[in-house]
Amino acid sequence: MKREKPAYLRLYETLREEIIGGAWAFGARLPSRRQLAKERGISVVTAEHCYELLCQEGYIEVRPKSGYYVIFRAADGFVLADAGPARPRPLLSFSRDRESGFPFSVLAKTMRRVLSEYGEAILDKSPNCGCGALRGAVSRYLQRNRGIRAEADQVVIGSGAEYLYGLLVEMLGREKGYAIESPSYEKIEQVYRAKGVKCDLLPLAMDGIQSAALQATKASVLHITPYRSFPSGVTASPAKRREYLRWAGTPGRYIVEDDFESEFSLLRKPEETIYAQSDRGNVIYLNTFSRTVSPSLRVGYMVLPRGLITLFQETVGFYSCTVPAFEQYVLASLMDGGDLERHINRIRRQERRKQQENQAAPHG
Repeated sequence: MKREKPAYLRLYETLREEIIGGAWAFGARLPSRRQLAKERGISVVTAEHCYELLCQEGYIEVRPKSGYYVIFRAADGFVLADAGPARPRPLLSFSRDRESGFPFSVLAKTMRRVLSEYGEAILDKSPNCGCGALRGAVSRYLQRNRGIRAEADQVVIGSGAEYLYGLLVEMLGREKGYAIESPSYEKIEQVYRAKGVKCDLLPLAMDGIQSAALQATKASVLHITPYRSFPSGVTASPAKRREYLRWAGTPGRYIVEDDFESEFSLLRKPEETIYAQSDRGNVIYLNTFSRTVSPSLRVGYMVLPRGLITLFQETVGFYSCTVPAFEQYVLASLMDGGDLERHINRIRRQERRKQQENQAAPHG
């Protein structure tokens, strides 16, 4: 039985679409929480949670003793390329030196169960794109948690993000230009240059890639890390994400959405993925289990738009899967059994409590 969304999430989605659609213009003052509650027939607490989420995601802001105002502009980007730097958003995540790893006892128990249930099947060679069990588990997990609707046959399993970067170059072609954030995770550029492709380095502003640089690039492939780009910590604003999609509206262009670490966002709901927002079938989603389970597993996955599956099979589909079947079955069991999501939710709750304690502590 499908659970109904909480009232604050339903209201958030309604107001978000109204803001994006222009019903609330940039700079418009929204109703107070009490007024909104009265108009929509909801509780004040529901209205407060809705406004908090819209503030966290960069659609509105609260101004002391004044109220809530819209700060999202659909025209932000190419039209207003010289509008100046955006206001930085609060960094709602914890540092990369997090000590709270995946519980070893749960991992060991899952490994024993997989050995018992699968037996000698763990010795069988994995299909080229990955075992069906893990590809299906990833598909279901992404639909539950990231709003991505993709079937198992769109999922490709590989030994970490760097390996998948290389497959993308071989699939899309070395003759294309590739644009990456500057600064960015150094191995992105290293892999692309090792594959012999030209890289444009696009400087980051406080809300994502600078509009002028994005407009000027001759690249056909845009590789972005919209959530907490490393090492800058920049998270792309909602307006910037739509700017990326507008850029990709030109035929022959692709976006590689590298969504590393987004599961640990401290927002009430994870940042929207660009893959889920796209309706052109030219966004490739990529993530790994390095932060959610362990970097030692060296397992990543990417989700291809349905229109690229044939191209993938024709160009690189002959490569054997680089992840052992045993590890794939273990990860599938962690996902389908709910252990992965329980771990993520537990860490997020712990970090929210720490953040609240830090904010409540006296400063002096």
